[in-house]
Amino acid sequence: MSNDDNRDDLPLEEMRSEEGVELLTEPKVSPEVSGLSPEEIELKWYKEVYQGDSMKQLTLRAVIMGGFLGGFMSLSNLYIGLKTGWGLGVAITACILSFTIWKTLRTLLPFLFKTDMTILENNCMQSSASSAGYSTGGTMVSAISAYLIITGHHIPWQVLSLWTFFLAALGVFIAIPMKRQMINIEQLKFPSGIAAAETLKSLHSKGAEAADKARALAMGGAFGAVVSLLRDKGVSFSFKKLFAIKFSLPGMLSFNGNIKGFPLEKWTFSFEVSALMVAAGAIIGWKVAWSMLLGAVINYGFLAPWVCGMGAIDVSKLGYRAIVQWSTWGGASLMVTSGLFMFALQWRTVMRAFGGVTEIFQGRKEGAEQDPLAKIEVPGSWFLVGTAFSGLGCIMVLHYAFQTSWWMGVVAVILTFFLAMVAARATGESDITPIGAMGKITQLTFGILAPSNMTTNLMTASVTAGAAGSTADLLTDLKSGYLLGANPRQQFLAQFFGIFAGTLVVVPAFYILVPDAAALGSDKWPAPSAQVWAAVAKLLSNGVNSLHPAARMGMLVGGLVGIIIPMLELAFPKRRKYIPSAMGLGLAMVIPFWNSLSMFLGALIALFLEKKSPKTAEKYIIPVSSGIIAGESLMGVAIALSDARGMFSAFLAPVKPYLTPLINAAAKLKSMFN
Repeated sequence: MSNDDNRDDLPLEEMRSEEGVELLTEPKVSPEVSGLSPEEIELKWYKEVYQGDSMKQLTLRAVIMGGFLGGFMSLSNLYIGLKTGWGLGVAITACILSFTIWKTLRTLLPFLFKTDMTILENNCMQSSASSAGYSTGGTMVSAISAYLIITGHHIPWQVLSLWTFFLAALGVFIAIPMKRQMINIEQLKFPSGIAAAETLKSLHSKGAEAADKARALAMGGAFGAVVSLLRDKGVSFSFKKLFAIKFSLPGMLSFNGNIKGFPLEKWTFSFEVSALMVAAGAIIGWKVAWSMLLGAVINYGFLAPWVCGMGAIDVSKLGYRAIVQWSTWGGASLMVTSGLFMFALQWRTVMRAFGGVTEIFQGRKEGAEQDPLAKIEVPGSWFLVGTAFSGLGCIMVLHYAFQTSWWMGVVAVILTFFLAMVAARATGESDITPIGAMGKITQLTFGILAPSNMTTNLMTASVTAGAAGSTADLLTDLKSGYLLGANPRQQFLAQFFGIFAGTLVVVPAFYILVPDAAALGSDKWPAPSAQVWAAVAKLLSNGVNSLHPAARMGMLVGGLVGIIIPMLELAFPKRRKYIPSAMGLGLAMVIPFWNSLSMFLGALIALFLEKKSPKTAEKYIIPVSSGIIAGESLMGVAIALSDARGMFSAFLAPVKPYLTPLINAAAKLKSMFN
């Protein structure tokens, strides 16, 4: 993303922690980077924003609170994933819950909880919570469930526990060399990271300016929560049993018209009644948003109807899932080639992140101590050791549990690094992580390397999907820390510790909720994502030639477009704002039209405000948008938990026989004292 579209440069207020440690006043969170070298950009942030040495960050209480909240919310994400194939972000919810819980504990038990968490402690806490609640369970509702559908039996719990841990750890470690390039230098948005940082600032800040932003965030949160409540549940009022009124919002608003005799809604031309994507669009910026709308119009308005006539799309099941089974190949190809091409162009900056690795073999170079960020950034040596450990773990599980050859396991891990980088860039630009699309690239690769082995096809793709989700999640959390001036090394450790809590909760929960293969595909657990993964594995079991010619053509064209667009930006640097974002175009082909439309509308509103009243826009766009994202996410989690009451009963059922005697004994003691 060009720096012209960057709207992260919002002034932070002067703040003071509960322990009296004054935080640095930050004139600009994202420095003006035009004309500065990467070293100068990082030094500017270190001098003007960094405050990680002035207060506590990585503490035991932060990690315990994060693991507790993340483990709890991993259950809601497992529920939502099995229902819809989607997952909800955890970080913002954890920030608000942690702040509220800790304030309550301080009020009730002041002799035990003597001080509030600092803002940077809460930042570490949300990293642990996000890791536990989101990173560890992604493949459960996709590749793992698809494995159950295809084979008819569960993976042993010991194997699944190791698999879950190694995948999440691999994603965390391979993110290390990406952080400095994507966050420090390119200043990618990572909108959920901005929202989490803004939420924390509003919870902890003081002063009139902070109060204004906090009110704006609260109002946005209330609006987002109301929209979610009215859409997903509705609100009923009755008067003395005489009459009852229910207020509710539809989930979708369809447009009139048709294409090739099918209503527009079948081609995903609808408006989703949701404020969350609109708010995300206001944060991501104008260029990516209009690129996504352009890509969506081309894909769903022209390409899909065209290939439908070629038989590439099943018209009897016409809708988003039918269309995306074709368009994913072109969109994924476009994102992969553009992402890798940009990686190649930026190799000098990226290699700086590997400094710790080269020092292992070459020794410290003269002048290396001049890098002030070397003592706070995660060293490259951690990348080398951690990737080797977690990657070898994945390879061993693939070989011994799924009979995948050693060399195929190595290919899967190496491929995962590059695809996770593409997924992270997509998240940074749009807040959408195309895990499924990246997994399809791996499935295609092993459809060529091992065409008749569906298990290898699924589980190697599971490496990509699991690690890519964990990578994008960590970078989103590190974006929050970057805005708050946190120590990235300590936040990285908090993220790593959260993996243990998530694995301990999500693995047994999966076995309890899905006792056998018959549960998947039912009304209770439709598992749409798993159905797609299984279908692709079955399709590619006959080799890549089993793909429809239109899909293969889409991959070729998408790959070429992904290279041409970055080349145009290099050739015409002064016209970059008129050249569409390659990542935006690719994403538009793997998400429904209504998502692209919502994000475009949000960016359009933000652009209008910036032109009409720049000061007001600078002050309120991020807080209001962050509040909407937080409010709708919180209400979504609350509704999911309400709907999932039976799930928690099932989760507690195995321990109920052990609790019953204790409950009876407590009742007898109580009656004796009475």
